[in-house]
Amino acid sequence: MKRKITAAVLLEPKSKFNVKTIELEDPRPDEILVKIVATGICHTDLAVANQDMSFPIPSILGHEGAGIVEKVGANVKKVSVGDHVVLAPGSCGVCEECMAGHPSYCLNFFTLNLNGHRPDGSCAYHDGHQEIGGFFFNQSSFATYSLTNESSVIKVPKEVDLALLGPLGCGIQTGAGTILNVAKPQAGDTIAVTGVGPVGLAAIMAAKVVGCAKIIAIDIHDERLAFAKELGATHTINSKHTVEVAQYIRENLAPNGLHHAVDTTAINAVMNELVKAMKKNGTVYTLGVMKAGGKLELDYLPFSLGVTIKSVIEGDSIPDLFIPKLIQLYVDGLFPFDKMIKFYELNQINQAVEDSEKGITLKPIIRMPH
Repeated sequence: MKRKITAAVLLEPKSKFNVKTIELEDPRPDEILVKIVATGICHTDLAVANQDMSFPIPSILGHEGAGIVEKVGANVKKVSVGDHVVLAPGSCGVCEECMAGHPSYCLNFFTLNLNGHRPDGSCAYHDGHQEIGGFFFNQSSFATYSLTNESSVIKVPKEVDLALLGPLGCGIQTGAGTILNVAKPQAGDTIAVTGVGPVGLAAIMAAKVVGCAKIIAIDIHDERLAFAKELGATHTINSKHTVEVAQYIRENLAPNGLHHAVDTTAINAVMNELVKAMKKNGTVYTLGVMKAGGKLELDYLPFSLGVTIKSVIEGDSIPDLFIPKLIQLYVDGLFPFDKMIKFYELNQINQAVEDSEKGITLKPIIRMPH
């Protein structure tokens, strides 16, 4: 059986999204059909659209979905019809990384999230006789309905506005998880965050939660830096005007260097300044997406003084445990991620993308028509 759904389809690389009606298969025994309420737009969606990341096209993107379980396959036990869920990337649950509690590093990650089809190669999305790539991060949630499985659904409280919660499944858990799950700073530590978009701001809010003494936001936009202060940054640096960022940090903020740094830019010059600003044995966590073929290049001497650079995927989170924690922090008033959000309707998705790329909107969320 197939149902008609409305989806924002990327028909060609580097093109606008086309909102159209396509067909989606009913869930198989191990699958779940989710009626999408709202989906965040993430930089990774734009990276695929611009072909900085590989994914089959034509396709449905979207990987920060939140919705209501509409239908479950016979083998599904984790959720029931009517449950509110946030969608996260898929994982196999049985490889050594999953078993060790690191599903973001699942050995089958690419097959489950970036293949465009089910693991068996079948396609669930069609436009007439044409196959449409789906299962982007195991959800393809720029659509009124999404097909996924148990590894990607996180049950959330019905008392919290479901339309807000989708970004917790990717960008926000990436920034916050890097702090809370990986860096694990001590109260009183000093940290810098370069690039204060949604991921960087999530890291800043998490650093405030754990009591970092100095939280330094670094960006080239004064209005973003001012907003970072609202969300927890104690100091700001506009790197457009302060080129020698490391020197400024050591002379004014952290004479012995930073304990931790989070980079969301994937720009070599930016990361080199962070490396120079680190304490011996300090760590720079990099979360950004480089353009295809990009290379990490470092000045060796400052790096050689015991500095570590670590790439982090999805905040190294176990979504079933971590996303409810973030929701509770939000409910308790300690993690006000909703201040970043602006809503758009599905037929406004291209405007939302444009506003995001221009920096007009920090975190666009697309609401689905029903």
